[in-house]
Amino acid sequence: MNFKILGTGSYVPDHVVTNDDLAKFVETSDEWIAQRVGIKERRVSISDTTADMGIKSAKKALESANVVGADIDLIVGATISADSVCPNLACMVEREIGADCMAFDVSAACSGFIFALETAMGFIERGIAKKVLVVCAERMSKLLDWNDRGTCVIFGDGSASVVLEASEEGFYDSVIHTKGGDDVIDIPTRDGISPFYKVEPKNPFLFMNGQATFKFAVKSISHDVKELLDKTGLTADDIDIVIPHQANKRIIDSAQPKTKIAREKWYINIERFGNVSGASIPIALDEMNRNGLIKKGDKILLTAFGGGLSSGAVVFEW
Repeated sequence: MNFKILGTGSYVPDHVVTNDDLAKFVETSDEWIAQRVGIKERRVSISDTTADMGIKSAKKALESANVVGADIDLIVGATISADSVCPNLACMVEREIGADCMAFDVSAACSGFIFALETAMGFIERGIAKKVLVVCAERMSKLLDWNDRGTCVIFGDGSASVVLEASEEGFYDSVIHTKGGDDVIDIPTRDGISPFYKVEPKNPFLFMNGQATFKFAVKSISHDVKELLDKTGLTADDIDIVIPHQANKRIIDSAQPKTKIAREKWYINIERFGNVSGASIPIALDEMNRNGLIKKGDKILLTAFGGGLSSGAVVFEW
């Protein structure tokens, strides 16, 4: 049993923060950011919670799929910026869309959407779920040190969702990898106020070693794409569309030639949204879908990398 995508939806906050806006309070410039990461602007939440954004994209995906919440058998959320440890993102979405099903989150940072698809596929294969809602939502703005130009210029807020349905064809295969450690990327949680805990608390903001992340990302994309093509028997020419995680345009430009998949097949929208962590890929997928850039039968390859360290790739037919 495979899956096919019935519908997509996305939501980003209205508030646009340009590179020039950031240059007003941190030592940076439009030229510096554009050259280093390829971003011109990003969306930042003023009042939307992570759950608010997830709910809005989920409702759009349900509408696109022509289904209602009661039709959904499983909700898989993907986020590293949930409003609460409990209830999780998926639970909050379930309530607001009128679903009555199992709902839980996965946490794989920027690889979250691919990990969520793989998780959903397991439930579909076992016959437990026929229709699955995957919701990715991130309010990265709350995790950042806005005085750190190495990180605050990169990320944005937003959400995207897809509705999956069990199908005899559509999904080819996936590869997923994790290399555990906090030395390259680390996003601490609160240490709390226990009078018994004597460990010095970490800096509460996102930490990222940019150079190490760059090397890991380029290596992961090229390795995972090759492994996936070998695993499925597909060739680079067979792939119609590649949607990479939108973290850094220079990463994509460095990794693309190593995959041997033609550059014109790679979709990039980082200049308008920045890095929205696990929501980046589904935001791009929804944008392509709604703009008529995907046709039936297209073979779509998704590739991501992120904290964990984690990486993964998946290929399916539209």
